Amino acid sequence: MRLLIVEDEQGMAEGLRGLLERQGYAVDLATDGSTGLDCALSGLYDLLILDIMLPELDGLEVLSRLRRAGVETPVLMLTARSSVEDRIRGLDHGADDYLTKPFDTGELLARVRALTRRKDMPLEEDPSFGDIRLDHRRLELCCGDECIRLGPKEFLVMECLLVHKNQIVPRNLLCEKVWGLLSEAEYNNVEVYISFLRKKLRALHSGVQIKSIRNAGYYLEVQS
Repeated sequence: MRLLIVEDEQGMAEGLRGLLERQGYAVDLATDGSTGLDCALSGLYDLLILDIMLPELDGLEVLSRLRRAGVETPVLMLTARSSVEDRIRGLDHGADDYLTKPFDTGELLARVRALTRRKDMPLEEDPSFGDIRLDHRRLELCCGDECIRLGPKEFLVMECLLVHKNQIVPRNLLCEKVWGLLSEAEYNNVEVYISFLRKKLRALHSGVQIKSIRNAGYYLEVQS
């Protein structure tokens, strides 16, 4: 499995490469946003680890250009910014996860494993509920003839809700299925992605809504 680290702090970049190579990953480095973008556009990587503060192009601009180009490689953002607003900006630009410096190496490795793992049991059919359907091949959420592209994490959250349709899906189950670990950060991420999906359901004019029950979880409901 090949990873790309885009980080301008040489010591940090080399330390991360050594850590990940000891775990069996092949790792390439880029030290500025422009070079990182060119490398990432090659499509050779299973995961991008992208610093937000970079010379030439910052991490958010790199990420935006990748997503506009149709590159869906999972992205883990690294940043010294710890506010909720900055995390939401990163996720809204298409990041799959977000880690604030300084971080524990064990947490980094857990997040890398979560973002690169393959689903154990891929579904044979596209799951559906009410007027919506999830297209696994195109990573799209469809309502009738209209479809909208989902980011990788949005897709996994919606898939979990659809697989467990007619049930309340606990937030901790979503954390485990989508991020692979439980922490306060992941709990906050669930809320962010549920908000993204609600907006996309409204954009599709779907009759399906994502409902929440305090301290219980989420479920899908068809509005009459």
